Amino acid sequence: MGKQLIITGAKLFLGIDESVIEDGAVWIDGDIIKYAGPAAAMGDADPSIETIDVGGQFVMPGMSECHAHLSFTDGSPFELGSPTPESATISAVRSSRIMLGSGFTSALSFGSVHKVDITLREAINAGTIPGPRLAAAGKDLGVTASNVDSGGTGGLSQITDGPWNLRQAVRQQRYLNVDIVKIFIDGEGVSNHAPRDELAFHDDEVAAIVDEAHRRNMKVATHSRSAAGVKQAVRAGCDYIGHANFLDDEAIDVLSEARDRIFVGPGIAWEMGLVNHHASIGLTREWVTDRGYDEQIEASIKSVGMMLKADIRMMVGGDYGISIAPHGTYAKDLEMFVDMFGMTPGKALLCATRDGGAAADPKGRVGTLEAGKFADLVIVNGDPIADIKVLQDHSKLSAIIKGGVIYRDLVNDMTFEIKAADIAGQGAGADKVLEPAQ
Repeated sequence: MGKQLIITGAKLFLGIDESVIEDGAVWIDGDIIKYAGPAAAMGDADPSIETIDVGGQFVMPGMSECHAHLSFTDGSPFELGSPTPESATISAVRSSRIMLGSGFTSALSFGSVHKVDITLREAINAGTIPGPRLAAAGKDLGVTASNVDSGGTGGLSQITDGPWNLRQAVRQQRYLNVDIVKIFIDGEGVSNHAPRDELAFHDDEVAAIVDEAHRRNMKVATHSRSAAGVKQAVRAGCDYIGHANFLDDEAIDVLSEARDRIFVGPGIAWEMGLVNHHASIGLTREWVTDRGYDEQIEASIKSVGMMLKADIRMMVGGDYGISIAPHGTYAKDLEMFVDMFGMTPGKALLCATRDGGAAADPKGRVGTLEAGKFADLVIVNGDPIADIKVLQDHSKLSAIIKGGVIYRDLVNDMTFEIKAADIAGQGAGADKVLEPAQ
């Protein structure tokens, strides 16, 4: 039995459905939840157990960022593979801390620069650095002239062709011990050689990737913007679909048939970043329109509406880690899910908790506050049901709990100094008191 903690006085969102318990309690035993529900039903506890009354604050499951790029450095989206392994690693350590501090206790990677994810995951699991529970990916896997084929080696992608060469590439990623194989089934509006409606892979190539990955206990995530790309991904057995902007009725039917095994991440932070911040990366508004991004946003709104009606599981995450959608702004997705996609705040929270947790951890240990699951919680000084935007205000996140460990102020880049008053009169070897610099 580990250290125990009881949280009382909570406005409690369990993440099982959209309901909220007005007087809730959570009992944590080590890194596991022992009880979560109405305070009146918790039963008696040893009075020596530490108890925190949160005074009516909102307590919810830790969220899952399910299109994560922790090795992206908040740089230009046109230079993703440029950072050196060393600089990408340093940036990823910082981004991991920021993601956890933003209330995201789990992350599902959609691609890593220079294989940084693997080392990052091991450091987080060892407790060396703070960060979310990470399902790690390797480099993006693509074929010649796919969206991630930059014409050089770079740190972003691994390029090869044909079913057996692609199987070999998957085996190479297995050797590195990745959890997720990320592939680019179709293209992107910014690409001159891989448009969004053009399939880069043949069916047998995608099938080979999925078969090899599943044989070796890995999952497959895809960049699929078009209806054809989504259908190819689902029929091949892919596990996670990113984007799914342009769906048709047949794509919805295919997704519906696979709804028990597949997750879709429709986040549009990339598109909205281009629309709102194009000038910062040297683009004009006309260029963004000509490349189809206004149309893509409108199509996404329609496609998400279709998926809502079909009860397709959706997860949050939208390519954060670039200058126009930087790390730390992940909860912007929930605002867009509500204001643009028409979800209720409760439904958006379920995408970020229950459904995202099921995607990030297939073993079912995260995403809801239930006995036996990991003690991953967020305590919010505000009510996301009343105002979903409160989750973007890091100062309103009173505490993040991951595995029973309480974290605060992880997002702030604090420098430390030893104040003269703290060491005055102390002899050599005396303990120094470190406080944040003012």
